Amino acid sequence: MADSVNYSIISSEIFLLIALCVIMLVDLFQRDKERKLTFMLTQGSLLTLFIMGVQDLGVQETIGFSGHWIQDQFAVVLKLAIYLTAFISLLYARPFIRERNLMRGEYYLLTLFSILGMMIMVSANSLLVVYLGLELLSLSLYALVALQRDSNDASEAAVKYFVMGGLASGFLLYGISLVYGMTGSILIDEVANYIAVSGANLMIQFGLVFIVVGISFKFGAAPFHMWLPDIYHGSPSSITAYISSVPKIAAFGMAFRVLESSFGGADIHWTPMIMIVAMLSVIVGNIVALIQTNLKRMLSYSAIAHIGYFLLGLSIGTDEAYAASMFYIIVYALMTLAGFGIIIFMSSDKNDYQQISDLRGMGRYHPWYALMFTIIMISMAGIPPLIGFWPKLEIFRLLVINDHVLAAVVAIAFSVVGLVYYLKVVKEMYFTEATDSPNVSNSRSLKIAISVNCLLLVIFGLMPDRIYYYCLSAFTSLN
Repeated sequence: MADSVNYSIISSEIFLLIALCVIMLVDLFQRDKERKLTFMLTQGSLLTLFIMGVQDLGVQETIGFSGHWIQDQFAVVLKLAIYLTAFISLLYARPFIRERNLMRGEYYLLTLFSILGMMIMVSANSLLVVYLGLELLSLSLYALVALQRDSNDASEAAVKYFVMGGLASGFLLYGISLVYGMTGSILIDEVANYIAVSGANLMIQFGLVFIVVGISFKFGAAPFHMWLPDIYHGSPSSITAYISSVPKIAAFGMAFRVLESSFGGADIHWTPMIMIVAMLSVIVGNIVALIQTNLKRMLSYSAIAHIGYFLLGLSIGTDEAYAASMFYIIVYALMTLAGFGIIIFMSSDKNDYQQISDLRGMGRYHPWYALMFTIIMISMAGIPPLIGFWPKLEIFRLLVINDHVLAAVVAIAFSVVGLVYYLKVVKEMYFTEATDSPNVSNSRSLKIAISVNCLLLVIFGLMPDRIYYYCLSAFTSLN
């Protein structure tokens, strides 16, 4: 059902804009260095958005604003995942930024602006709106990374992120311009109709190459991953936790809207490219992670490998595979948030916890949190019955039944390789002798958040169908 002006389909975005303006004004008059009211208003806004999103579950597809905007089950489910993971990341961030002179209103405002960009990306129904949402997200993240002005590492990471992000955006925009030049439209539906009638000629195929490269850059997939370890390592840990999880969910929304919704009729041209990028990511990510001694860099290469598994689902090109990829990226966001939550938990004063060897003694002096970290590592490795096992199993199953047996074998083999570096972390906590207790945070809210996050990995692992059901419904509603 098309409707040129229907403000109800952007009610969440309107609410967030109003909330941003209110929080910005309130923060100007805050005398409290802890920024408690700003924090509470930010979290309250995310909770309100989540409640609004739950009420939209099962919504019928609605297109508005001259075809540039779409509201459907796919967008609703992704937005709910974005709100939830962003809420958790801010819970983790508060004790960390309090000790590092980052407790400023800009931290929360930039986070909310980036969430607005993600909301635009997943509801976009034109290539231009996708790009606008992406740039709003990217600019907010660049500023977030650079927020710790007294840190040389953070400043260097921000510059690298800006340069590589600009390069990726340039590839994406150039590809979109080539497609627009051939089809005469930036609307996703009209591009899809053009390809269905006229096919994908050489110019559209050329544009697809640039679009796939741009998307791969944004994901940090190999061989376009060179920026990601440096950004993860150089950024403050609370910001790394955010950029490693929440934007990945929105990036999946962008990839689906751009590749499947626009170029679904030309999938024989882009699925092989995605498959190659996915296999390279799985191989490079797992092998390089083996030799890392810095936990943040290990998690960054682990992220590259996880993006590879996720992209394998995207390369299959069926609704069931897209649902599996969506399931994977949401679960990965929860797992990586918990992983960086432990890093934040072990960072004290102005020193960021970095080395895997610093975990020595966790099993002896802090057994509960050692158990929590063990759950995270085992879940990331994909061992049952934790939640990380199920989306990976589903993608392997779909690879086999869709005749990608070799890709499935390679992915499974390197999944075993990944198990080695995850268990290396567990070994340091339990089986390496230590004379001193590792430093941990005294924040009660952080302890509760980590415990709840890790226990969710166990609970969802025992009943994974609930998340997967909503992922499947997002794609069955499109047919």
